[in-house]
Amino acid sequence: MSQYTQPPQFPQAPMPPAPARNGLGTAALILGIVGALSGLIPFLFWLAGILGLIGLILGFSAKGRVKRGEATNKGAALAGVVLGLVSLALSVVGAVITYKAVGDAVDEINKATSGSSAAKKPAGSDKPLEKAKDGEGATGEALAAGDSAVYDDDLTVTVSEPEAWTPGEYAIGHTEGNKAYKVTVVIENAGKEKFDSALVTAEARAGKEGVQAEQIYDGKVGEPFTGTILPGKKVTAVWAFDAPADAGSLTVEVSPGFDYNAGIWDLKL
Repeated sequence: MSQYTQPPQFPQAPMPPAPARNGLGTAALILGIVGALSGLIPFLFWLAGILGLIGLILGFSAKGRVKRGEATNKGAALAGVVLGLVSLALSVVGAVITYKAVGDAVDEINKATSGSSAAKKPAGSDKPLEKAKDGEGATGEALAAGDSAVYDDDLTVTVSEPEAWTPGEYAIGHTEGNKAYKVTVVIENAGKEKFDSALVTAEARAGKEGVQAEQIYDGKVGEPFTGTILPGKKVTAVWAFDAPADAGSLTVEVSPGFDYNAGIWDLKL
């Protein structure tokens, strides 16, 4: 009788462990680092917020994998969560700083474009009259010869009566057949701050048609204001303008600077 022989048994090789799924933790760490660095730049607060939020979500997901034994980079996951929170905090701070900076810039632009208004002080008067409306120039109406424009900071600009004047041989800006007139401009600083007179500009128009009256330079007149006017001090300059022979009036516009509305003087010739 034959015997049944059982085949030999061989031990089975153990199943290899599943590879660790560390991708979420690594991604959370990278996004957290980039987000935190972006948060240090105020104008990139939006990027810090986005990256921080994504990094935070990925970090919590990675911690879940570590807890289930699917991942081994617990430190990276935790760092991703922490850096995600830091990025979000920096994003909020950056947003506040950016919005404040933009608001301050808008205020400065509005201040510069609106200009400092002025009151009209007629010649011989000690009391300013008729405070200007916004956008109407130094005052609500044209000034006469000898009148002053008194600004909010107590800067005073006065333009004199025009005088007929003969340009020199080498004068620039005079056209043959036209007449030249000179005016004296006085700027007094009655305020408490120094005033930079280098930004003072002037232009003129002549006659009913308002044609451009060229400014004349000849070494004696037409020199611009320069330097600083200290509180309580004043400076004087003589400017000349070229006008058609039949012009009956000269409109002189003087602007003390970018932050000031221009004063306008309507002068009879």
